[in-house]
Amino acid sequence: MAIQSICIYCGSRPGNNPAYVTAAAHIGQLFAQRGITLLFGGGNVGLMGTVANNCLDNGGKVIGVIPSFMDDKELGLERCSELLWVGSMHERKNKLAELSEAFIALPGGPGTMDEFFEMFTWLQLQLHHKPVALFNINGYYNGLLAFMQHMVNEGFLKQAHFDQIIVSDNIESLLEQLNAYEAVGEGKR
Repeated sequence: MAIQSICIYCGSRPGNNPAYVTAAAHIGQLFAQRGITLLFGGGNVGLMGTVANNCLDNGGKVIGVIPSFMDDKELGLERCSELLWVGSMHERKNKLAELSEAFIALPGGPGTMDEFFEMFTWLQLQLHHKPVALFNINGYYNGLLAFMQHMVNEGFLKQAHFDQIIVSDNIESLLEQLNAYEAVGEGKR
């Protein structure tokens, strides 16, 4: 069964490489075309705003979740199909996790890493059985993947857990892998 709702984690800045913005725009269009509900951090800036605005511009459904204190910093995207206000970053992450069937991290900074690693950790702990992916635009995550392999080599991460992360530099392939995903251990998404 095809995944119907995907949370996108990404930067509140556009980054220095135009390929990031181009890819974010394409994802928004693709989600709209495929009827995939986009869930995201609710901001109208950076890659977040690019993904959401392109999804909305193409008739897609977008649910944003934003902490009240961040509205001034990220300029909440008021035109979302649904914009949910929460009290904290923790509540934001929990609500996005609750509403999403899968998670994809695009390029971003510490906040994106925090969100990605929390969902990856919850997957390891079997607190959820949803696929977690890195959209490796222009090799953005190559260094992180090398470091995570180092974690495996040094005995701090099981290879089986590391292998659960879906990685691709092609969004169509990434979506196919998300739909084909089988959780390790008990339970399903």
